[in-house]
Amino acid sequence: MVPSSVSRRRALLLGLGLPLLAAGPAPAQVVVEGYTYAPQITLGGSTLLLNGVGLRAVAWFKGYAAGLYLARKSTTVEGVLATPGPKRIQMRMFVDVPTVEFVKAFYKGIQRNTPAAQQPALAERMQRFDALVTSLGEVKTNDVVDLDFLPGQGLVFRHNGRQVGTAIAGEDFYVALLRIFIGGRPVDKEMKIGLLGGPVA
Repeated sequence: MVPSSVSRRRALLLGLGLPLLAAGPAPAQVVVEGYTYAPQITLGGSTLLLNGVGLRAVAWFKGYAAGLYLARKSTTVEGVLATPGPKRIQMRMFVDVPTVEFVKAFYKGIQRNTPAAQQPALAERMQRFDALVTSLGEVKTNDVVDLDFLPGQGLVFRHNGRQVGTAIAGEDFYVALLRIFIGGRPVDKEMKIGLLGGPVA
């Protein structure tokens, strides 16, 4: 009886002393309003998994989708914030947004979700982030905005794959950004649910 290709492969792996890996289903991508979020990405030399995707919407009006990538998945705010290594929040824009409005929402989110005692330490870096965003002039429909955290560098701001300016140091600053999306008073409660692995509203 002629061995099948699968049998030959098994024999070869066993002969080399290599383990047999079960072929499980590939992780699924997530498509929101025609935008595709890959199940995993590489950032800073690490493989990150798509933790969840959320949608920023008010009634029928949809502003953007956001995807959260982490080294390991978590369904709690505490777990997300405690996850070590690189992280990414990827925003896919559904509408044109003047950067002044983008920045206004950023400041409001920080103030609502960061303890008042911690905000003075963030002030200078908030101004730097303001300058990075404002330099774009406008964030347009179909634009991709990446808010990346790289250990040893801090926040790296990317617009359509291009890094804008220099990194803003400090994990505390990135945590403050994350809390805008998943904090106690998030920008959108349904978005928070999605980013923590729940259904996309």
